[in-house]
Amino acid sequence: MSIFAIADLHLALGIDKPMDVFGGRWSNYMGKLRSNWISTVQEGDSVIIPGDISWATYIENAFEDFKYIDKLPGKKIISKGNHDYWWTTSSKLNKYLEANEFKTISFMHNNAFSIEGMAICGTRGWKCPGEDDFKKDDEKIYNREVDRLELSIKAAQATEHNRKLVFMHYPPVTVRSQTSGFIDVMKKHNICDCFYGHLHGEGIKGAIEGEYEGINLRLVSADHLDFMPMLVKKT
Repeated sequence: MSIFAIADLHLALGIDKPMDVFGGRWSNYMGKLRSNWISTVQEGDSVIIPGDISWATYIENAFEDFKYIDKLPGKKIISKGNHDYWWTTSSKLNKYLEANEFKTISFMHNNAFSIEGMAICGTRGWKCPGEDDFKKDDEKIYNREVDRLELSIKAAQATEHNRKLVFMHYPPVTVRSQTSGFIDVMKKHNICDCFYGHLHGEGIKGAIEGEYEGINLRLVSADHLDFMPMLVKKT
């Protein structure tokens, strides 16, 4: 069994949301994603999807998108992105999965998962202090997300797995912020690997990847991966 990651599916089966604003590589992206996924992921594998799952505004409008994900091979762990407006409380999300018999999907929110001897944890994240568009109103959200990352990592510690993988939607650091509370929390808990999404098109050029203050950072936004789930661990 293997672990894969891919963020920013931006599914739009229930609404009309053209993706050409992000560039030509988004042409037929849902078909490309399905084909790549089926050719790569096996039923016993797990796929972590850190945010921006569906363009639906309300969860009732996301049914076809969740159906699409549920039918793909493997187990999926989904966390929140900045465009997941349908996201509600953990209780309501889990009831939605149960009511619609979506059996291959779980949500990550202030919790953690144990997969193949690894602890899977993370949070949405937010823009970081030092970025041009970081305003006073962002500070509260940023601090809350830093706290949520700590909560998730502490939940991961309860699994007693030495290796913990962090998945975020926003980058934990940018070329303008240089560092962040997210990096500080990961260093505090000896996290060595962090996977994130959110960046598309020209934004990908500014992504920080590779080792950063002892943490291996990897961008896993769907268009960056050409809609191919990235292998995180092969067993």
